[in-house]
Amino acid sequence: VEENIPLENVTALFGESGSGKTTLLRIIAGLEKKAWGKVALGKTYWQNDETKTFLPPHKRSIGYVFQDNRLFNHLNVEGNLRFGYDRSDAKNGVRFNDVVDALDLSNLLLRTPHSLSGGEKQLVSIGRALLSGPELLLMDEPLSALDAKRKAEVIPYIEQLPSNFSIPVLYVTHNLEEVTRLAPNMLLISEGKIAGKGKVEKLLERIDLWSVTGRLAAGSVLNAEVKTHLSDWGMTVLTVADHELRIPAISSPPGTFVRLRVQAKDVALATQKPVGLSIRNILSAQILSIDIEKDIFAEVLLDIGGTNLRARVTREAVDDLKLATGRKVYALIKSVAFEGQLFAK
Repeated sequence: VEENIPLENVTALFGESGSGKTTLLRIIAGLEKKAWGKVALGKTYWQNDETKTFLPPHKRSIGYVFQDNRLFNHLNVEGNLRFGYDRSDAKNGVRFNDVVDALDLSNLLLRTPHSLSGGEKQLVSIGRALLSGPELLLMDEPLSALDAKRKAEVIPYIEQLPSNFSIPVLYVTHNLEEVTRLAPNMLLISEGKIAGKGKVEKLLERIDLWSVTGRLAAGSVLNAEVKTHLSDWGMTVLTVADHELRIPAISSPPGTFVRLRVQAKDVALATQKPVGLSIRNILSAQILSIDIEKDIFAEVLLDIGGTNLRARVTREAVDDLKLATGRKVYALIKSVAFEGQLFAK
């Protein structure tokens, strides 16, 4: 790997198991002593084999959150938090009470790790990493061991870390829902190499990267604004470009900006606006391109008012509907396609 990684907000390192995501994170942290090359934060080299420079992990300005929480069972929550804080040479302006308040840990300080839920343990782990005063926070699949409920509880706290503490985050995951929720930028890692990098929404719609992102998960990331809530129906109305989109109700208030992922397999096409249909989301669109695959499918890229949306249909449908570049169509998306998604600000 030879790459300059921009450190702003959250950058996701995404790839399938065994692709090298965690290894890259461990190299940055100084946990892989056999790794060869150079690692630098800004102009400060943490590793440079040409000058035989190698800073051990505790000398690098990093905080590391592992998949397993690795808390000290003989210490209570406050003791675990202060372990990193009291040993930090550079606090970087991070104060103990600020971290406790930001992560809602005040009611947990006197409890022991074995009495905490999985989500609470991870919040304490994040707090301890922050209190070590890092310039960079490394997170290795911190939500992978949590069930859906605990994951939903923890992820808003992770989302706010860059803004609350002015610290960039490198976030390892193989979960695209987490990527959509947390990360504006992404590195795609495959077989130990970086296969692609850039904005999440651009990478996920690229056909040439589906060997990494996964064909079945391929689609589009849409930026939307919460318009209103239809409480009687348990629905939320979003504004996307010039369109309204109805999804299962979320708690974000009107005016909140969210991101959501639409899988190509969940988008159907019609050449005329359908009536008498249960599908609530019918968006006028124009075909930008059609890529015919070797099997039964075709990938259709749509413009829905300045925003791209990808649909997967059969080659038979392309021929039967006479779909072609430039043709105006309607994109149909079931509201249920968004059920269970993690929505981002």
